[in-house]
Amino acid sequence: MTDHPQPAVIDAAAFTVRRTIRIAAPVEKVWAAVTEPEHISRWFGRTVLDGTGPGATGTMTFEGYGAVPIRVEAIDAPRAVTYRWGNDDARGRLEDHVDEGTSTVFNFTLEAVADGTQLTVVETGFDRTSDPAANMAAHQEGWVSELDKLIALFEPAEGAA
Repeated sequence: MTDHPQPAVIDAAAFTVRRTIRIAAPVEKVWAAVTEPEHISRWFGRTVLDGTGPGATGTMTFEGYGAVPIRVEAIDAPRAVTYRWGNDDARGRLEDHVDEGTSTVFNFTLEAVADGTQLTVVETGFDRTSDPAANMAAHQEGWVSELDKLIALFEPAEGAA
């Protein structure tokens, strides 16, 4: 289904990064992969949350980068989940909470399609960062890398046993 995954796209005027992918799995399974910390940790950063609903806080830890504070902003199960997280401006700071002034927000939207699930991520708020263009470019690359890992969870490479 994902022979030609779509790239992440920057909208410089809106300060957003967007990517849409298709996954050969039902919405319920993809929903678990983007909302449950033990599943998120398998393809994204190692995720720890102190709860399950809006307002839950925690961290995502990336190898070679460190921990990033994260908060669940909204949930519309099983269609959409929104997270707020510290961005590149927070790197190296010892913060245990999301800085409202410089954080960005990403939203996963899931839609059932004939052969699985269409997932769209939109990250906004780059206008509040110290270098919007550089941060959007970094996150554009990041969404390609991370969502390709999510695809691989459900669609092992050909020839893999």
